[in-house]
Amino acid sequence: MPKKWGLLMLFVFVLVFSVACSDETNTAEETEKEEGTTTPVSSEVTEEAGTIKVGVLASLTGALESYGKQTRNGFELGLEYATDGTMEVAGKKIEVIFEDTETKPEVAVQKATKLLEEDEVDFLVGSSSSGDTLAVLPLAEEYEKIMIIEPAVADSITGSEFNPYLFRTGRNSSQDAVAGAAAIAGEGVKIATFAPDYSFGWDGISAFKAAAEKLGAEIVVEEYADPAATDFTSNLQKIIQAKPDYLFVVWAGANSPWNQIADLKLQEKGIKISTGAPDIPALSVMEPLVGMEGFSVYYHTLPNNPINDWLVDEHKKRFNGEVPDLFTPGGMTAAIAIVEALTKSEGNADGTALIDIMEGMSFETPKGTMTFRPEDHQALQSLYSIKLEKQEGVDYPVPVLIRELSPEETEPPILNNK
Repeated sequence: MPKKWGLLMLFVFVLVFSVACSDETNTAEETEKEEGTTTPVSSEVTEEAGTIKVGVLASLTGALESYGKQTRNGFELGLEYATDGTMEVAGKKIEVIFEDTETKPEVAVQKATKLLEEDEVDFLVGSSSSGDTLAVLPLAEEYEKIMIIEPAVADSITGSEFNPYLFRTGRNSSQDAVAGAAAIAGEGVKIATFAPDYSFGWDGISAFKAAAEKLGAEIVVEEYADPAATDFTSNLQKIIQAKPDYLFVVWAGANSPWNQIADLKLQEKGIKISTGAPDIPALSVMEPLVGMEGFSVYYHTLPNNPINDWLVDEHKKRFNGEVPDLFTPGGMTAAIAIVEALTKSEGNADGTALIDIMEGMSFETPKGTMTFRPEDHQALQSLYSIKLEKQEGVDYPVPVLIRELSPEETEPPILNNK
C-alpha cells in the first residue's frame, strides 16, 4: 500500500507540474509574440486553420518616415477593406509584422532576413526607398516568397534586377515620365527640361524625352544643374532664350528651383511650368507654381471610385480628420493585391504557385483597376493630369484634375528583357 500510494502521489505531482509548465509556456509564447510583432493585425487562430504572415519593410524613422507611415496606414486599412473587417482570407488569419529599414539598405537586408528566417513570413512588402528595396530583392527569390514592391520607383526593380517573385503595385520612374509627357506633350509642342546633373535627373529626363517625342513634341533644350547648387539663373536664362511652350522639371531636394522660376517670371513670359505633384507637406512650398500643369500619382480628390471614397472616409475617422496622402493608397493596394491572390489560390501562399496566379491578375484599388503585366509584373495603373490651384480653406496649392491618364496611356516600356 505505501508503495502504491507513493506512485499515485508521484503521478499527481507530475500531472500538476505538466499543467503548470504548459500554462507558463503559453504565457511566455504570448508575451514573446506581443514583443516580437511590431503591429499584429490578427488574433490567434487554430493550428488547423493556419495563419498567413506578411512582413512589411518601411522607413518608419528618418528622412522618409512620412512615406513609411503612409504605407503602414494604407496597408492596415487595405487589409480591413479587402477582408470585410475579418482579417482573414480563405479561412486563414492574416498577421502583419512591420519592420523599420531606417532607409539604410544594410538594415533593410537584416530586417528582411529576420522576417524570412525567424518570423517565417509568407510575403514581403516594401520599401519606402529604392535603395532598400534593391538590396532585398535577391532574398525574395532565394526564399521563394512573393514580394510586393511599394512604393519604391526605380526602373531597375522591374528591369535589370527583376526576378519572378517580384510584383510592383507602385508605379515606376518610367510611368512618371510617360505621365508627365502625356500631360503636356503633343504635335508641335516645344518643351525645355531642367534636372539635377546626376543619374536621377538624367534617367528622368531621358524617359520623359522619349515619351514626349513619341507624342510629337520637340525638346528644344536640356539643362542640368549641380544638385547642390542654389543659384540656377544661368540655366533658367538659357531656357528663356529657347522660348519653349513648357518647362518640364525633374527635381528632388530642399534646394529646389521653384522660387527662382517665380522670380524670373517664366510663366509671365509664356513658359508654362510642369512637374509631378508631390505629397502634401511638399505641396506647401510650391506656392510659386500655382497655375502650373503637370501630373500626380495620387491626391485624395482625384480618383472617383467607391474604394477611394472608403479610404478617404476611414482615414479621416482614424487619423483626426487627416486625408490620405501620396503613398497611403499604395499601401492599401498592396494589401488588396495579397488578399486577391490568396483568394484565387484558396489560401495557398506558396510563392512559386502564386506567380502563375498573379501574372496578368487585375484587381480594384483606390486608383481604379490595376493589372500586373505578365512580362515584368509591373502594375499598369492610372495617373492624373493636374493643375495646381489655390482653394479656400487649404493652405497649399491643390492638384485639380484636368483628366485621368489611363493605364494604357501611362504604360511604361518593358526593361527586363524577359
